[in-house]
Amino acid sequence: MDNVKFDEATQKELTTFLEREQAQARINSTVHNLTSMCWDKCVTGTPGSRFARGEESCLLNCVDRFMDTSLFIIKTIESQRPQQS
Repeated sequence: MDNVKFDEATQKELTTFLEREQAQARINSTVHNLTSMCWDKCVTGTPGSRFARGEESCLLNCVDRFMDTSLFIIKTIESQRPQQS
């Protein structure tokens, strides 16, 4: 099985598939980390049918700040990319 050879089109398709799966795994990991971080920061009591006063706004603010920071980092990296070439 180690000597299996694929034609160029199949290799390209496999590479594209793997890149998509890796990107999806990174997204899932980020969402998990964000959820865990914001939950630990904002939910201070035992969860019930509703969030305690302040927990909902804390969660929304936490997610908003995380998204703002992520977008800032992405834009900064993208703006530096042409300079590195």
